[in-house]
Amino acid sequence: MVNLIGTYECKVDAKGRLMVPSALKKQLSPMLQDGFVIKRSVFQPCLELYPMEQWNLMMTKINKLNRFKKQNNDFIRRFTAGVKTVEVDSNGRLLIPKDLIGFAGIEKEIVLSSAIAIVEIWDKDKYETAIGGSSDEDFASLAEEVMGNDDFDGIS
Repeated sequence: MVNLIGTYECKVDAKGRLMVPSALKKQLSPMLQDGFVIKRSVFQPCLELYPMEQWNLMMTKINKLNRFKKQNNDFIRRFTAGVKTVEVDSNGRLLIPKDLIGFAGIEKEIVLSSAIAIVEIWDKDKYETAIGGSSDEDFASLAEEVMGNDDFDGIS
């Protein structure tokens, strides 16, 4: 399993191409030949870039859903809306499809933010709003609620 690290600021050109920062490209290098899937985020106005291996794991889970339940069918349709396969070209660039640029409101300045096994692609202003939208106290409460249970075998 991959654990990506880092937050990177870069620019998107008029055609929707971004130069993948070298530190991120180095982390992604074992996955470059398999390609990636890019999609709309479920919870935020950003995009998610899945290495193909991670996407296939997600699809394995989703394929277990009973398609004869309407809510499952609706979820699958919405989750996969706008999904595209993308590759990093020989110049180290990634092309973001126009419809996904529109969904995420991407202008010129963007942020690539690692989110464990995927990369979130944000318009820079929207990213700053999302991470700065609540106080440190709010984040501390969220961290306690999510990570603070007694069954968690994580770090302290």
